[in-house]
Parts: sequence; structure tokens; C-alpha cells
Amino acid sequence: MATKKETRKKDGPRLSEFEWDVMKAFWEVGPMAARDVYAHTAAQRGWAYETVRTMLSRLVKKGALAYEQIGNSFLYRPAYTREEMTRAAAGSFVERVFDGRLPMLFAHFVGQVSEKELEVLQAELARLKKTREKGEPPK
Repeated sequence: MATKKETRKKDGPRLSEFEWDVMKAFWEVGPMAARDVYAHTAAQRGWAYETVRTMLSRLVKKGALAYEQIGNSFLYRPAYTREEMTRAAAGSFVERVFDGRLPMLFAHFVGQVSEKELEVLQAELARLKKTREKGEPPK
């Protein structure tokens, strides 16, 4: 019989750069066993198999991954979507660095934005405004 383990925090856990790399593999591929994660990340990072297992344990402990035990193996899967984790990480960054003031974040980058990037940002803001006016949740 399979056993399941899942812990989910409301805002999502804070992840290191290496943990983000592992999570990206899950979002690209889907549920994987440790050996599959190793095959997917070893070439990129040069990690040993035990390093991958340690990283998976850390991600389970943080609640970023859930797992299902099938016989002697564990099948890991993300407990959060990429969008949920990105939203949480971005919000955490804005809170820490800009004291939660989103306009300050934009002001910081406005001088570094190309004309084309500015057009893309304006189009995205217009799309979000229309979404809000319709009463739909942002996507």
C-alpha cells in the first residue's frame, strides 16, 4: 500500500537557487523518482546522487515537494505550481527589499528598461486593468 506525505504552507516556502533548479525540473517533467531527478540535474550541476537525495529531503521538509511511497521507491511531485512559487518569491523579495512597496520596485527598474520592454510592460498592465474591470482574477 502506498503512503503519502504532503505539507503545504499558504505562501510557499523560501527556496535557494539550487532548490529552484530542482523544482524547475519537476515543473518541466512532472512527478519523478530520485534517480530521475538525478538524471535530469546531474549534468547541469555535477551533483552526486546523495546530493540530489539530500536536496529532495530538504524540499519535502520545506513543503515544496510532496511524495508517495511505492514499494521501496518514492515518487516526488511539486506541492505548488510554478506560478504559485513565483508569486510567493516575488512577493517576499518586494517585501524584503522594497518594504512591500511595489511602485518602488518599478521605479528602480524603469531606467533600465528598453523601449520594446516598456511597450510589453504597458500592454501587460493594460491587460491586467481590463481583467480587473471585468472582475476576473489576475492570471
